[in-house]
Amino acid sequence: MFTATLAGFLSGLSLIAAIGAQNAFVLRQGIKREHIALVVAICALSDAVLIILGVAGFSVVAERAPWVMPLMLWGGVAFLLAYGALRFRAAFQGGAALTAAASTPASSRRVALTALALTWLNPHVYLDTLALLGALSAQYAPHQASFGVGATLASLVFFTTLGYGARALAPLLARPRAWVITEIAFGLIMWAIAASLAFRALTGGA
Repeated sequence: MFTATLAGFLSGLSLIAAIGAQNAFVLRQGIKREHIALVVAICALSDAVLIILGVAGFSVVAERAPWVMPLMLWGGVAFLLAYGALRFRAAFQGGAALTAAASTPASSRRVALTALALTWLNPHVYLDTLALLGALSAQYAPHQASFGVGATLASLVFFTTLGYGARALAPLLARPRAWVITEIAFGLIMWAIAASLAFRALTGGA
């Protein structure tokens, strides 16, 4: 049972740690010190739900309804393009609008909706949790539940560390110019992920 839990933790951590739209958003909120607990909770709980479904064999749904993954993929591409554009617009506004201490904090509702969208419209999340972790858990039968617990714990630890650890970068990014660079970087990350997803879909890799 311990082996299954440890394997789930390490597997979950290796998949979640890859830089993506969701992680970039958590990092950004951590740097800005805005609604960190809310963002961490949404991301970790969403991952927990998907991991449980994956371990329980929900990947069968994708096999029986092959239209599900393409739908989620193109929905994710559209959202990432739009969110990346917003980051570029924020960067080119410049000035105090990008200073963590001086900017108007986003509402908790807006932050929550963005976190939910970046999680549930991200095809990688489904591939990682429903498909990959679900398949890996089957190798640890009859301790699939322990594997799922380990993967869920990895998600909680990672997002908590990312969100609250980002505070250490706040002094470094106190200057407007630094925020401009940061926003452009986040925008590029969003668009790069969208491009890679679209390429996979068009080439049949999805």
